[in-house]
Amino acid sequence: MPKTANSDIELLKSWTLSSAATLGSSVRAKGIFQEIQARLPTVSKKSLVLEGSDLTLAMPASDKAAFVAAVAIASKVVDEVDTLPVIPREIQDILTIKTSERHRWLADGRLPSAGTRTVRLNGRARRITFHVFDPKVVEDLLDRGTVDEWREEDAEAKAEKKLKAAYQAKLTRLLKKTHKASKKTKRDADDQNVNLKGWDDFDVDGLLR
Repeated sequence: MPKTANSDIELLKSWTLSSAATLGSSVRAKGIFQEIQARLPTVSKKSLVLEGSDLTLAMPASDKAAFVAAVAIASKVVDEVDTLPVIPREIQDILTIKTSERHRWLADGRLPSAGTRTVRLNGRARRITFHVFDPKVVEDLLDRGTVDEWREEDAEAKAEKKLKAAYQAKLTRLLKKTHKASKKTKRDADDQNVNLKGWDDFDVDGLLR
């Protein structure tokens, strides 16, 4: 067989991401795929594809050395995927939460951070820093349905805050009303006690007797 024909033969290697690895999230699967791609040499990046939860690396036989190196890198990430931090867009998909909820629960300590990561945006000089999360913690939150409990707590807190605001507004109106009434009473009393000019002289003349 001619030597050139061998270059058309592909070298293949596949991995299937378990549901435990993806936590049932296609966004998490894509995140793992992108993490592997980021670690691969430039020559191998486009040779890795993701279909559902299946990762496939396909390269020409002539690139055997690069293929072997890429397999080693991808296999290492797949083996360590259970410890790979969960990034914001992944946790939002896994727990079905909104960005505002993630920010709120992160700020009040209910959603524990596993640290931060800083990345450069594609094609830009600007870097962004964001919190990442422990996959074991995220899995526990998912299994226990904790998000539903947090939402109930938030709803109760919101209702209580609204009730307090209404009470405070009512109290403020009552105080203003009481203050106005007090001022009016004082003003009426002052009007009754005012000394009329010439009154004493009028009294001396005995005209009031």
